[in-house]
Amino acid sequence: MADQTPRDLAELDVERPNPGRIYDWFLGGSSNWAIDRVFGERLLGMWPQIAGVARQNRAFMQRAVVDALDAGVRQFLDLGSGIPTMGNVHEIVRERTDDPTRVVYVDCEPVAAAHTRLNLQETDWAGVVQADLLDWREVLNHPTTRQLIDPDEPVCLLAVSVLQFIGPDGNIGDVLRRYANKLAPGSRVVISHFASDVPEPEARSAMERFRTECDVTPNPLWLRDRETIEGWLDDLGEQWQLLDPGVAHLPDWRPDLIADSKAAAEAEKMRPFAWGGAAEKRVQES
Repeated sequence: MADQTPRDLAELDVERPNPGRIYDWFLGGSSNWAIDRVFGERLLGMWPQIAGVARQNRAFMQRAVVDALDAGVRQFLDLGSGIPTMGNVHEIVRERTDDPTRVVYVDCEPVAAAHTRLNLQETDWAGVVQADLLDWREVLNHPTTRQLIDPDEPVCLLAVSVLQFIGPDGNIGDVLRRYANKLAPGSRVVISHFASDVPEPEARSAMERFRTECDVTPNPLWLRDRETIEGWLDDLGEQWQLLDPGVAHLPDWRPDLIADSKAAAEAEKMRPFAWGGAAEKRVQES
């Protein structure tokens, strides 16, 4: 599917820190440069838990993919996917099943799209769409999406750790409903988001300092509470049902799928900083 070469990456801007590459560094990946690591260290100084929260978001996404696969879903649409660092959707799928499966990554940033195309050069069942996730028509009608995704079969729509970069003008609830309306019964919508309702005042202040620092980057950030995230999922439509345990702190969502005691211990430490949840589209009764 991909026609991106290493030469294309060399033409990208590596003089400024990039959020996707910083996230990759937090996760222990190798698709980052010195400028990203320097800025990442600066962010760690403001909010020391950020790297752990990044890892827990990735672990939540992985559990959501596994849970969807166990439910029979074989198509994945990853919105705001970023750079395909370690443990991404197509890697989880490849490890979990030999069934025919399709993955489409969506990101508006040229850096993320270029890295993804390069990463997928030998993978004909996964592709990338460079588009703004808010433009649901462009995403769903893109040739790559139409080639890989069968609209008559269930899709797992992932919006993990990305909606926090969309402000109030983005009409997130409406956009998610637009996607949801186009998905077949059995589909899922999965969300995670940084929390604004962290109970401990010092931790909440550290997160606010981090948020303020992001205001001066091309990717400002918003913090939101549990009620807001739950509202987005509740408002998808009458066919949609929130999956247990509802919108919860990340370590409380499918904890049986957390791999080992070390991961579980970190998940507990990162508990209050993000919310996650999923909804499933039920078959309409005739």
